[in-house]
Amino acid sequence: MSAFNQIDLPPVKPSAIALGTFFNHGIELAILGPVFGQTYQRAKQANTKEEFVKSKEASGAAIAWGTSFVGSALQSYGVAALINATGTLSYKGAAYLGGLIFAATAAPGFLSQIFTEKRPVDTVGVSVAAKLVETIGLSLFLTWWGTRTNPFE
Repeated sequence: MSAFNQIDLPPVKPSAIALGTFFNHGIELAILGPVFGQTYQRAKQANTKEEFVKSKEASGAAIAWGTSFVGSALQSYGVAALINATGTLSYKGAAYLGGLIFAATAAPGFLSQIFTEKRPVDTVGVSVAAKLVETIGLSLFLTWWGTRTNPFE
């Protein structure tokens, strides 16, 4: 038996993963685009990954959307698993957990964009707002929905 077979992934309610995935996509489509308008579009275009996606044909865009969708599902699972592993039950705890996820994953890149790459503060600010919603907002949403497969754990 290999060591890989010994790995146990934390159980997470499947509906939490599904709803978390749609939460991340819904935030971008329903809230961030209309609220921030052109500034949000400039922020998206400023990222090299987005520039690459826009330079390809429709099949490339479909692949990018698919990988983004899978990435959102993995992010939802990861956040839900952390909520379960830490025993987070309160919204305050969920906000702290989301803030830590933001600090660990996104904050260094945003600081680099501001100070090293000298990108405009408004475009970086919109990206920060989007990432805050994806981390803290997702943590709060998943805490509200519930992530435990057995609620009596």
